Amino acid sequence: MHATPPRKRLARRLTATAAVLAATAGVLSTAAPAGAASASYSHGHGHGHGNGHGRTVDVQLLSFNDLHGNLEPPQGSSGTVTENQADGTKKVIPAGGVEYLANSLRTARKGHDYSITAAAGDMIGASPLMSGLFHDEPTIEALNKLKLDVTSVGNHEFDEGRAELTRMQKGGCHPKDGCFEKGKKFQGADFPYLAANVVDEKTGKPILKPYTVWQRKGVKIGFIGVTTKHTPDVVTAEGVKGLKFLDEVETIDKYAKELDRQGVKSIVALVHEGGMPANGSYNFDCDTPGAGAGISGPIVDIAKKVTPKVDALVTGHTHQSYACTIPDPSGAPRTVTSAASFGRLYTDTTLTYDRRTKDIVRTTVKSPRTGNHVVNRDQPKAADMTALINRWKTLAAPIANKPVGYISADINGRGSESLEQPLGDLITDSQVEALAPAGKGGAQIAFMNPGGIRSDLAYKASGGEGDGVVTYGEAFTVQPFTNMMQTKDLTGAQVLAVLRQQVSGANEEQPKILQVSSALTYTLDLTKKGADRIVASSVKVGGAPLDEKKTYRVAANEFLMGGGDGFPAFKDGTNKLVGPSDLDVFVAYLTAHSSKASPLAPPKADRITIVK
Repeated sequence: MHATPPRKRLARRLTATAAVLAATAGVLSTAAPAGAASASYSHGHGHGHGNGHGRTVDVQLLSFNDLHGNLEPPQGSSGTVTENQADGTKKVIPAGGVEYLANSLRTARKGHDYSITAAAGDMIGASPLMSGLFHDEPTIEALNKLKLDVTSVGNHEFDEGRAELTRMQKGGCHPKDGCFEKGKKFQGADFPYLAANVVDEKTGKPILKPYTVWQRKGVKIGFIGVTTKHTPDVVTAEGVKGLKFLDEVETIDKYAKELDRQGVKSIVALVHEGGMPANGSYNFDCDTPGAGAGISGPIVDIAKKVTPKVDALVTGHTHQSYACTIPDPSGAPRTVTSAASFGRLYTDTTLTYDRRTKDIVRTTVKSPRTGNHVVNRDQPKAADMTALINRWKTLAAPIANKPVGYISADINGRGSESLEQPLGDLITDSQVEALAPAGKGGAQIAFMNPGGIRSDLAYKASGGEGDGVVTYGEAFTVQPFTNMMQTKDLTGAQVLAVLRQQVSGANEEQPKILQVSSALTYTLDLTKKGADRIVASSVKVGGAPLDEKKTYRVAANEFLMGGGDGFPAFKDGTNKLVGPSDLDVFVAYLTAHSSKASPLAPPKADRITIVK
């Protein structure tokens, strides 16, 4: 979900390679011939589902989102999904890994003459070392093999800037690190990246295709791709330099009209923006009426406003799973789906195409084969994906497999239900320790954005290098951005403003609770609203009450210090000193404070007292 500057890569240490990518995924074009006008949505089914000879035909739409280069099965809680059981209990299921995702999608496609695979952004960026080390070329290669037909861009597609995103689409070796395998040139994506609402500041034109049309045997379905208009708030300024991000609804409506004029009446919007379901289990029915049901967040407003010309919304960004029905402006039912993240789920939606109207007969998520499905790990692995992983792992191994620390148990960074994560405490403590010396910044306290912690540290790692061992690759997976650290002067009043911005302003509806170093403690009262949720009298630094007139030396990564994630108060800091990268600081702390004989225990996560 969150942010990064262009990374200072380690890839140049290795001899390079970009495999020739294969497998195109469907017949796609950017335009379709004009056709007769039709109603914005169809009524009634006709006959002949699936066989292609009757009035209607069923088109299978398989979708996923927020893969983030997770080719290997994700570790810890990042590699599980929760399933509601009939008796009211919950079951945790290991899930994810592109070997299993490929097998799941290929199995799901069997028996379907009309099948499309689409994604809703963040396919790359914030990736584990095996993909991130090679600027995510391995992930694009894997997506080609998956036969992905189309995806929207997400905010993380801009982590390394516009030029690098263009290279992901068109191919070519990296401008600085070159090719990663001798004699092989990166071929780029076989599928189109859609960026309808991302335009050049000077020309006003989209930087990539705004839409594409899938066609087969007379069936035409248009896809419009957009990312969240708030991308500049969650990506560093360098990553979005020269770009404007337009309103999602206005952009989708504009291109839906254009497609409609071309005779394309069946339209799917791929939207890298999302919501929060009332229940975190993947099989939660968010259409159940009553208190505690439903979905909230930005996607609800978008779904209610987008033109009825659009028949379904595939969404992402929040890493949540849902398959909901939200009425369009005309009152017709319309599916809004998201498949969590990291390849743990895929969504199977049935689009019933009416050959006469050329439109979709609206179905709900209750219909057969529509909903989220677990990418479980008790199925066969796709052999071609295993070969791909092994090839890139071999190239990454000299760096990835180096032990850098030891832990005595899982240290959760994303998996705990608490707003304060043990791994967040560990990371902020590492930042203060590195930047506390006077010559390094004199840091007294540190803050970490929760979205920048990309994984847990798992005691039993999937790599098989030994229980409790933390490798460089695993540390990189936790902190993949290589954000540079900064230390600034902030007054106590500014520190208090930072704390209040967690739960007010841009973050009032969906709070972003920063992780804090050990010297900073306070109470978060969730029974109150807005900035009042921070109990000002409870804030202490080093055990002493916060003095609003006093100056404190505060450490954070460059993304936060630039006001990212809705924290403008950081920008008011003065006397900036730039330090090492967050990853280097984290690795150094792990190495200095742990050994095989004396591993690190999970922090207590007791710095924020929460009142509910």
